[in-house]
Parts: sequence; structure tokens; C-alpha cells
Amino acid sequence: MLTENIDYPRPGSYGRGSSPDLDFVYSDADLYDNEISELYSYTEHVEFQLNVKAFEDQMETYDLPPNWQKLTPDNRKSIIFKLLDQLDVAQRDIRMRSARCILYLAQGCWAEIQSDQEQEQHTKDNIKLLYKLGVFASFVELLNLEIRSSSVVQDASVPKPHEVSLSDSTDLRVILSVLYIITETIRTEYEAGQCQEYVDIYQAFQKEVNVPYDEELLTVKLLGMTTRFCSGTAPHFPIKKVLLLLWKVSLLSMGGMSSLRDLKNEYREKNNLDRLKEDTIEITRQMRSSSPPATAADILESQNQKEGRRIAFRRCTNEAFIEEQMDLESQTGMVPNSNNGEAEDDLNDYFRNCNVLPLPEQQENQQPFHNNSMLPWQPKVRQKDLEQFLEISRSKFIGYTLVNDLNTLAGLPEPIHEGYKILKNHMYTSLADVQIKLEENIARNPLTTNEGDIPQTSAEILYQAILPNLPQYMIALLKVLLAASPTSKSKTESINIMSDVLPKEIPLTEMASTKLEIDVNRHKEIIVKAVSGTLLLYLKHFKINHIYQFEFMSQHLVFANCIPLVLKFFNQNITDYVTSKNNIPLLDFPSCVLGDQTNLTSENLVFGDNASFSWRNMFSCINLLRILNKLIKWKHSRVMMLVVFKSAPILKKALKVRHAMMQLYVLKLLKMQTKYLGRQWRKTNMKTISAIYSKVRHRLNDDWAFGNDLESRPWDFQAEECTLRTCVDRFNNRRYPEATLKCQSAMNTQVQEAVNQGDDLQTDNINNNDNGLSLGGNLCMGNSGGDENDADHVRNCGCNGIWLDIKVELTDDFKANYEMWLDEEVSGTPIDWDILIKDFAQPIN
Repeated sequence: MLTENIDYPRPGSYGRGSSPDLDFVYSDADLYDNEISELYSYTEHVEFQLNVKAFEDQMETYDLPPNWQKLTPDNRKSIIFKLLDQLDVAQRDIRMRSARCILYLAQGCWAEIQSDQEQEQHTKDNIKLLYKLGVFASFVELLNLEIRSSSVVQDASVPKPHEVSLSDSTDLRVILSVLYIITETIRTEYEAGQCQEYVDIYQAFQKEVNVPYDEELLTVKLLGMTTRFCSGTAPHFPIKKVLLLLWKVSLLSMGGMSSLRDLKNEYREKNNLDRLKEDTIEITRQMRSSSPPATAADILESQNQKEGRRIAFRRCTNEAFIEEQMDLESQTGMVPNSNNGEAEDDLNDYFRNCNVLPLPEQQENQQPFHNNSMLPWQPKVRQKDLEQFLEISRSKFIGYTLVNDLNTLAGLPEPIHEGYKILKNHMYTSLADVQIKLEENIARNPLTTNEGDIPQTSAEILYQAILPNLPQYMIALLKVLLAASPTSKSKTESINIMSDVLPKEIPLTEMASTKLEIDVNRHKEIIVKAVSGTLLLYLKHFKINHIYQFEFMSQHLVFANCIPLVLKFFNQNITDYVTSKNNIPLLDFPSCVLGDQTNLTSENLVFGDNASFSWRNMFSCINLLRILNKLIKWKHSRVMMLVVFKSAPILKKALKVRHAMMQLYVLKLLKMQTKYLGRQWRKTNMKTISAIYSKVRHRLNDDWAFGNDLESRPWDFQAEECTLRTCVDRFNNRRYPEATLKCQSAMNTQVQEAVNQGDDLQTDNINNNDNGLSLGGNLCMGNSGGDENDADHVRNCGCNGIWLDIKVELTDDFKANYEMWLDEEVSGTPIDWDILIKDFAQPIN
């Protein structure tokens, strides 16, 4: 029967499955106390007492009582100035003792108080004083000193990554902790908006971090530390604290979600575009999640349950039900009517007593399926879509086309006029379209087209600063993300992200081992959270500031295997990941230092909090999905990478997480590739397609569910990437000639080293043969593996002037198969001579 194949909603489920939605609210960062507690590893707790001891010793030196709260404001300022003076002395012991005193002040003088609220308030009060007296700038100088001192160490004395432990990064962790607490406290207090004094501090601090320290932005300094850590020249750097500080400094200097929204509207108004009427974050907060698509096991289990219910129903009907109905009839003198509400309630009560569910016909009184009368998004139409619609219509009805004419409708039938009006009403011009058009005009008429003064926004300052080494920075961040991924099984010892969490001596007791295991997993989750938050923040700000800045960063992420890396991350039980509780509340700061401390035992060991999910893991998953969407949107070659890597089953598993925002970005990724997955996949995944229809924005003439798109031809992919790269390089050469030249030189050296070593161009070669996911080889054109040699990397990516001066040593294997390569890649590949001539006509700075 037809009803046997329908998944009817159960009572109280609203048609969306039995599990409730996760009560997760996406924001720029977690609560303040959680963000501060994640700064410290559980193995660092013994060092908290060192901070108190340093403060008490320093107060004894000044002949003052070791109680900060009892000191007068003048005494406090005098002490801080003395501590700052000691930061400049040559003796490391005196210098770091003063640094620990200031860290104790930044931590809220926790030894003098008893409650969390008191500690947090004292931290905020002390941070105001510390920043006003110049502590942040002094600690940045101290960080420079530590970096320089580690740079002069001889290569022979640099320990191997697996030999580094927590004790090797003690001084750096103290410095980074002070910088992080100041940054996060100022950022949080500004967003709260309850203290005007903090608003003024925030504005001054934002200007300060956008000005170079020692001719280098703090953000660039931290990215450089990450690169050195990944290269093995500084394996003792505490990478978690470095990445957390990088993320929060970037968030403070450029702004979060509200700043992005205001900035985008401001840029659109400057370009005579309408303000945005929809906000993705706000709309998704009002949406409800969909029930996850059923797996094969779920279908079998559902069929067995339905058959069991039918057998139980027949048994109840044949035995007790008839007797009760006869008793009811004899008592009331009435024949039960199927339309009688009271009889139906009695029937449902009886079924519940029999431990069976009523059939669908008896569920009419249950709460109905949640069905909105309107779709959550207004449809959008690009100018390209309208041009394509008119071109097809004119060719069909008139027999000719009009180039760059979007207004003439002469000769077209009335239904075409109506379709044109609908498309015109929903036309959306993005900020990127305006910026691309301006760049095309400048390239076409360089003497007569003036771009004007470039606003020195935070994003512009950052892009100019990181452009010379942007490829290396992206590779370093992705290497750390790979090492922190739960699915990663690194085969090399080139990077050890556990150096700032593992003690010198591994604990032997069962309780200590359990604590360390939780600490390691927590450490990895925090790193993933920081890296994903930083990458997404940079992509969003660069996209608003200028589309080609965004595209430059995006291409280097793609070249560094970011797409398969994110897919590898999601190739796990993602439901378990977002609900994991890898934290111990008793050991979180400041609970671990306030009040009477008890030894951790199996009786008082409690994992996580009362929430049904991990905030940081949900945040990381949504960030990675958003990054993947930004890299792939409107890029057919990258969409094909999703298909080649067989991402559909991986992404479908992520739909099991009951959160509307996360499901939305998963459905967007599935929508992009639906047309390439074949009729059989669409036939067996109609529930997923229905969810895409109801939750994802519609493009009125986008046949995403079918395979009729003319742009899906495989021979267009290489030209698409190369054309984009040409435009990006032309933009960088025009705006930033010196920085671009340095970037090209660094990339040339990197490519030559990769070719000589026979290694991947950007990242380590990682294969996962269990799921058909291969992370290696040339991914910029959607190749599915690492079988091609690195000369093909240069050939596929080098359709512009950046690669022309590279001298590549061809391998013996390539020379032996040269004729085969010539036939397949040269003779058998169509060449667009117009693009080729245009590329070579561009001047190379």
C-alpha cells in the first residue's frame, strides 16, 4: 500500500523527527567566561600559583601588603609603572616575574576573592587600568623580543617537534595570555555597550592594532609565528594561544557580524545600490530544522516498527478492543462514530496503553506538520540570468540576438514579457558585480578611468600587509587545521600541535590519563574553532572590501586543498562531534582556583555542562560549512570537486544535526551539485531535495535539480579558473605592485622546491581510501587524486604571467611520456586564442 512508504509524523514531533532542535545561537564568539577559560589548558593549572607567588614577592619588594584590593589608585598606578620598567631589564628572571605579576592582575587577582562574578568584575576593572597605562604595547614589544631570541637559536639546538613539551613555551604563554585577556575583555565590553569608558578604549585600541608595531602589524606577526611553527623552525610556539589571539585581534580590528552588515550597506549605498533587506543570521534563527534524511538502516528499522505496530493493532482489535467497544455501547446506548472526537480520544488512549501508536488516520487531532505559508527568502536574479533569458527568447522567436540590450522586447510574445517583468523585479546587483565592472573599465581604459582614493579600512590595511606572504599563511593555517581535525591521522612528525598541552612526564594513574585525554581533545577543538573563525572572518571582510581580494585568498585556499580538507573533517560521526563534552567544569578557569579545591576523583568527575551540544564544535562546523560555500559558490570547476570527492553522502550525514543554520549551509552545498549527481540520486533523495526547496533561496531560472545547464560542460573548467586568476593578478599588479612582486617571488621558490622534492604543491599528501576522499594532487582544476606530477601543477595553474619565469626540471617519467601528454593536453584541448592573447598582452611588473 502507498501509506506504508510514508514517514508519518509521530505525536509531539511536529513532523520533524523525535529529537529536538539544538538550542545553539550563532554569534561572533562564545560567552566571555568560556572564551577566557579556553585560553588555558588543564595542564597549566600548576602555573597559576606561580603568578600569585610572583605578585607576593614583588609586593614584598615594594614594602606593600600583597592585597591589590586594599591599595589606593595611586599606589596601583605606581606599581604598574614599576612593573613595566622591569619588563625592559636584561635579566630574564626579573622580566618574567614582572610579566607574571601583570598576568595575575589581568586574571582578576583571584586569590583575594571567592566568587566568579567578583573575579570577572575585577578583571574588567584591572584591564581598563592596564590598557590606559600602556601594558598592551609593552607586551607586544616583549613578544617581539621572545620571537627574535628564538630566531637566533642555532638550527642544531632546535628540538624536534615531538620532543617539545609544555615547559618549553612557559614565557611565551605568559605574554600571549596577557595580550589575549586584554583583547577579549575590551572586545566583549564594547559589544555589551554598558560602559562608555570601554567604548572609548575600544576605538583607541582598534586604531592601535591597525598600526604596525616595529614595522609589522600584530596580525602579521602572529601569522608569521604560525608559519614558523608549521615549518619546524619554532616548534615550541604555543600554537593554541597564538591562534586564539590572532582570531580575537582580527575580530576586534575589523569587526564582527554587525560591523560586516553595516559595512556592506555602506559600500552598497556608495555604489548606488539598495540596502540589504535580509540578514542570513537573523532569518536562520527563526527557521526550524528539518528531519534528517533516512539511511538504509533507518528505513529497515522503520519498516520493522510499522509491521510490528500493524500486528499489535490487529491483535488489539481482535481481542480487547471489541469487548471495550461493546461495553461502551451497552453503557451509553450509542454506537461509536468514527467522527466523534471523544471516541477518537478513547481510541488513542487505548492504543497508548497497548504500547502501540495509532495509524495515521487516528492522528488528525495531533499537532499538524509545521508548514510556513511563505518561503524564508526572496528570490534573486543575476544580470547574467536575465541576459541568458532574453538571448534564448530572441533566438527562438525572432531569430537574432541583441548584445548588451536588456530593455528591447519587440517581437517577443506576451508570456515572455511577463517573465521578463518578474525577473526584472527580482534583479539583484551585488557589490562584487560593480567592483568587477569597474576593474574591467580600468583595464580597458587605464588612462581615462580613475578608481579614486582607496579607503584605508581595516581590511585594506590587513590585505596590504599579508599580501607578500598570503599563500604561506593560508597553507600554515590549513596545516594546523588538518592536524587538529578529529579524522586526521598524520604520518609525519613535521607539526606537533600538542606541544603546549603535553607535560614532560606522561601521567600514569587512570584519573590523570583521563584528564589528559580530555585536555588533548579540548585543545584540538579550540584550535579548530580559532582557525575556522579566522578564515571565515578574512573571507567575509575581503569580499566586501574588494571581490578580487576575496578571490585571491580563495584561490590559495583551494590550491592548498582546503575543499577536501573540510570534507575530510566532516567525514566522521558529526552528531557525536557536536554533542561531545570534552571539558571538565571543575578544572575550568576560574573555578579551578576559587574556593576550597578538592582532588578530582571518579565520583566528582563531571563532563561538560547542561547543554545538549558543544558550543565551540557547533561554531566550528558552521564556520567550515560557510567557508566551503564561499569557496565554491558560482565556481563550476569547484562544484565538480565536490562531485569528484563524493561529498554528497558526507554532507548528508551532517543533516542529522538538528540545527537550522547548519542544515541551511549543508543544503546549499548539496544544491550546487544536485544536477551532476544523476537521476537515481535525485530519485532516492527526494526528502533532501524537498528540504532544499523549502529552505534555500530560489534563483528563478536556475534548474539546479536537473542536468540541463549549458555551463556544466567539462571543457570550460580550466578556462574559468585561469581567467579568474588573470583578473586577480591584474588587480594586484595594478594596486600593489611591490607586494605582488614579493608574493610571486615567494611562490616561485615554493613551486620550485615542491617540484624538486616531488611533493605536493601546498599541503601534505593525505589519502583516505575508505571513503574515496583523496587530499592531494592538483585540486585547482578538480582532479581527484595526486597521480599527476608537479609539472602539471604549474601547467594547469600557470595560464598567466606569474609562472612564466619558473625554470622547472622535468622528471624522467614525464619525458618518457611526453608524446602522450602532448596528444591529451595540447592537441586534444580547445584553445581560446582571445584569452591567450589578452593574457600575454598584459604587462608584467
